Amino acid sequence: MILVTGGTGLVGAHLLLHLLQKNEAVRAIYRSEKTIEKTRNLFRSENQMDLFEKIEWIVADITDIPALEKAFQNVTQVYHCAALISFDTNDEALLRKVNIEGTANVVNCCIDFKVKKLCHVSSIAALGDVKEGETIITEETEWNPEKNHGDYALTKYGAETEVWRGSQEGLEVVIVNPGVIFGKGFGTAGSGELLQKIQKGFPFYTKGFTGITAVDDVVKIMIQLMNSSISGERFTIVSENIIFQNLLNTIADAMQKKRPYIYARPFMTSLYWRMDWLFSKLFFQKQKFTRATSKSSHSTEIYDNSKVINTLNFNFQPMKEYLTIVSQAYQKVQ
Repeated sequence: MILVTGGTGLVGAHLLLHLLQKNEAVRAIYRSEKTIEKTRNLFRSENQMDLFEKIEWIVADITDIPALEKAFQNVTQVYHCAALISFDTNDEALLRKVNIEGTANVVNCCIDFKVKKLCHVSSIAALGDVKEGETIITEETEWNPEKNHGDYALTKYGAETEVWRGSQEGLEVVIVNPGVIFGKGFGTAGSGELLQKIQKGFPFYTKGFTGITAVDDVVKIMIQLMNSSISGERFTIVSENIIFQNLLNTIADAMQKKRPYIYARPFMTSLYWRMDWLFSKLFFQKQKFTRATSKSSHSTEIYDNSKVINTLNFNFQPMKEYLTIVSQAYQKVQ
């Protein structure tokens, strides 16, 4: 039996679909019936409702150990996709509870129930920090605790620490560090927020780099790694390093919307995150733009994906075509 945490999220839902297409027995945890709906809609859009009915759903939360233990009965593999994604500084405590404490619970259950292998979905945010004069980030780039990191990055790094602890205690583990993940079926969640902004005519762009990838490639790599003898390794999953301006233009062109036309210079984004922080305090609303996101929007660092390509002989799909498909699919359901 394969257990998937986060089966109601973008990666987890697509992973369930791929596993079931391979005739695997799968179990997924969920917190409320409402959260299953997007996963159900994904299977429906792919005409795979017969496979959806084969999922064994169990009510559980990775921060609730008794419920989690029930989900681990007779499990041989675990894909840990559950995580909280937030860049709001007010969510620091919740980020730590879900991403670090929750991952520790999953690791402990894996050890207690003698699970054969764990795949942990991390993020490029948890990779290391380049030294002065360097621009390329690999799986071996060292994390610098002296540098300023956002709460999300800190908690994803902390979650990885828990996975490595499990490895030291004898658990077979692999970690994947995806870039910004695009995929169909999840509306404004995650990268869907970018699609929503362009749909509404977002005017701003920056010239920093980010790493992007297709959800289908992410789950294919995860399955390959889990079915291999590879253990104690992590892999950067980035199909392409792309300038934010080009990314937004590609989405705008696919949606036949106006391209962003105002260059948000570093001083502008620096001013904006401070204003957003102030408004969040005054009006008790979530931060939409933080110091960390301001910095990353102008980053010149690029992510090296050669390890996963060489290890698995993997070919990433072209992102321009994929972004067009995802953007147009988003428009159809709005």
